[in-house]
Amino acid sequence: MSMMYSIVILDHGRITSLYVLVNCCTGAKMNHCGLLTAKKEPVPLKSIEVELEVRDHVATVVSTLLYENKEDKPLEAVFVFPLPGDAAVCHFSAKIGQTQIVAEVKEKQKAHEEYDDALSSGQQAFLLEESDQSPDIFSLSVGSLPPGESASIRLEYVTELAVQADDGLRFCLPAVLNPRYQPQGSEGGSVQVTSVPASLVPYSLSFSARVSSPRPISKVESKCSLDPLQYLNTEQTQATVKLAAGHKFDRDVELLIYYKDAHQPTAVVEAGQASAKPGTLMGDPVVMLSLYPEFPQAVMSSVASCGEFVFLIDRSGSMDCPMDNSNQQETRIGSARDTLLLLLKSLPMGCYFNIYSFGSSYQHIFLKSVEYSEKTMEEALKKVEEMDADLGGTEILEPLKHIYSQPCIPSQPRQLFVFTDGEVENTKEVINLVRDNSGSHRCFSFGIGEGASSALINGLAKEGGGHAQFITGTDRMQPKVMQSLRFALQPAVVDISVTWDLPKAVSVTVLSPPITTIFQGQRSLVYAQLTGQSPEAAEGCVTVKYSLTGHPSQNQLRFSLKPAEDTGLTVHRLGARTLIRSLEMDIGNEVEQDEGVKQKVVELSVQSGVSSSFTAFIAVNKDDSEAIQGPLLRRNVPAPRMMFASYCTMSCASSDICYADDSCEAEAYCLEECCDEGDEGDESDKTLSCSGPFDNSFEAAMPKQPRRDPLLQLVSLQKASGCWLLEPALAAALGKTSEEVENPKPSVVNKEVWATILALIWLHGFKSDVQDEWELLAMKAASWLCAQKAPCVTECVEAGNALLGCKVQKDSLGI
Repeated sequence: MSMMYSIVILDHGRITSLYVLVNCCTGAKMNHCGLLTAKKEPVPLKSIEVELEVRDHVATVVSTLLYENKEDKPLEAVFVFPLPGDAAVCHFSAKIGQTQIVAEVKEKQKAHEEYDDALSSGQQAFLLEESDQSPDIFSLSVGSLPPGESASIRLEYVTELAVQADDGLRFCLPAVLNPRYQPQGSEGGSVQVTSVPASLVPYSLSFSARVSSPRPISKVESKCSLDPLQYLNTEQTQATVKLAAGHKFDRDVELLIYYKDAHQPTAVVEAGQASAKPGTLMGDPVVMLSLYPEFPQAVMSSVASCGEFVFLIDRSGSMDCPMDNSNQQETRIGSARDTLLLLLKSLPMGCYFNIYSFGSSYQHIFLKSVEYSEKTMEEALKKVEEMDADLGGTEILEPLKHIYSQPCIPSQPRQLFVFTDGEVENTKEVINLVRDNSGSHRCFSFGIGEGASSALINGLAKEGGGHAQFITGTDRMQPKVMQSLRFALQPAVVDISVTWDLPKAVSVTVLSPPITTIFQGQRSLVYAQLTGQSPEAAEGCVTVKYSLTGHPSQNQLRFSLKPAEDTGLTVHRLGARTLIRSLEMDIGNEVEQDEGVKQKVVELSVQSGVSSSFTAFIAVNKDDSEAIQGPLLRRNVPAPRMMFASYCTMSCASSDICYADDSCEAEAYCLEECCDEGDEGDESDKTLSCSGPFDNSFEAAMPKQPRRDPLLQLVSLQKASGCWLLEPALAAALGKTSEEVENPKPSVVNKEVWATILALIWLHGFKSDVQDEWELLAMKAASWLCAQKAPCVTECVEAGNALLGCKVQKDSLGI
């Protein structure tokens, strides 16, 4: 059976998207897609080896990239790839034969000129630079690689590990680089990204990690296949782990590291560089403080009953992709809809809310935020059910501007929740906007799917005083989002100040921006330069003061000023990176002032050897006795992207979204090879018609609407006040008939009380494993029950347990 398919490319502004899922590159045809272009040009990058060393919550990453030119002409290989957005790249070197060349950090324009001059004179040169638009994208150029020659490139960076809601420390080696959408009229040029589907990446990856901590290592988890964890000592404070062979490049390499007694404030003092001048950042000691403020339990047990909650949902074409490869039915937008249901049911009475969605344009459910009630909640839920990934590109800037243009509601603190797969190019513009409005709101961000920009997701939360979460692999979105809602409902910490008590001869220069937000159980990092001499046994003390629900509180940390051993310059580099990022964020529209800030960033970057958006690493092999002859062949090394992303958001028809033409050729070649030629037709209609022996594989590839999860079915019936009604739909959700549910009800108890108690018993009895998803809405239900002062509650719980076959205690229901 042969079937005809028409692929219609719709033009939304400056992005072209393919909205029909075509999975035709299967079986014997797959080998035609394995090369970068349809011309079958070889890829010079052969392997990547990554060694990770984790010390407590700081990671040092060394990547070695092996290039080999098997062609008969000299090459220039260009590789655009992702790194963590907060990484401090601090070393770049190349080894050709026995010659080792260590790169220097130079002002970006000078580095480019030096690189071009070297290539034009036949010298080998190597250039590493950060994207102007997004700090999590880097470009590596390997110039003048002679025929038959190999080059080994070493790249090193340091980064802090983010604390997760479950106290794990998250390390992520970005492996997937999806297309980044560049909005119409945005500033700056696009970064040309060459990529191929993840399964077709023509080089290998090996990954090993060594973890050490003052506290025992409980476990190391990953969504990638790992070899078993190997402890190196009986105290279990040191361990190694490796990525299992055969990594498919279909996901980022993520490690979750768990320590025992993780919430311990610490201070690490690192000695300055002996060759650097005292009084400079690299010449003085630098201290890194990890602070974990603890709030009183009485305060934490209460949740706020006010606030303006604004939800901003990505509805670009890529949100129609599956959440992960193992479950093709659950899409990103579908998971976002389910999450919005839980959020809306969990909001407190008396608050305000609104829902925005965006793509190439944006929409909002209400003209302005409205008070939360049964009427407004139901109206919003109806609109949420209709939401699909049908708004084109990913223009997040304009809806943010509209949200910030709305006046804040008195006594209702604004809380912004942003859901996106992070495929935008104007990252810095977006983050700057959030920072400029940070005084009026808190921003909680969620990166959905593999390849979400860490710079965007972490930057939104950092500048917006909120919390960032990443949902990858088989992660459920709901528990992570509900954790952030709990943070948003925590009492706001205000009047935060940090004071230092140091010996008289020592002064402090804080490198980190001021602490603007504190959450229970979350770490705050502070870097500071210590200038002056101190006695060997001297101590310092840092005091963090803040006000919580009108009560002044403080936390103190005493620490030795004696430098730690064997830290190298890790703390200095992280401190320099923190200061560089702060200075880069200060750049606005004042030309003279901006030039001064840029110059300061360049000087700091060169002095510390840490990358910035205004500098680049440059290495030139000046030992070559003979110039390399002949014109250079340019070869773009492909980064992996998710296979389904190329079909959900087929965006290679526009250069504005940063796909290099070669990857477009590869996809077009792939499609042509697995389809019959058919009629050429008129190219102007932008329609590609393919016919071939597909049978029903295309229809099978389309996600089928799954049956609604029983938990969501029950939650969808809850009223805004927190109660449930005794109705047939509730009986069905509980797996009973209406008669079975109504008959055991004590006669003196009203129907809503009985229905609500049954719903709570069902949640505790059958869904305790996902309690973090429904805990807030259950608390609201319990509060409603207590307000009713209903009789015979104990009798109701006993009858409900008998009906549902549970053994839930009344106290555990909170009533």
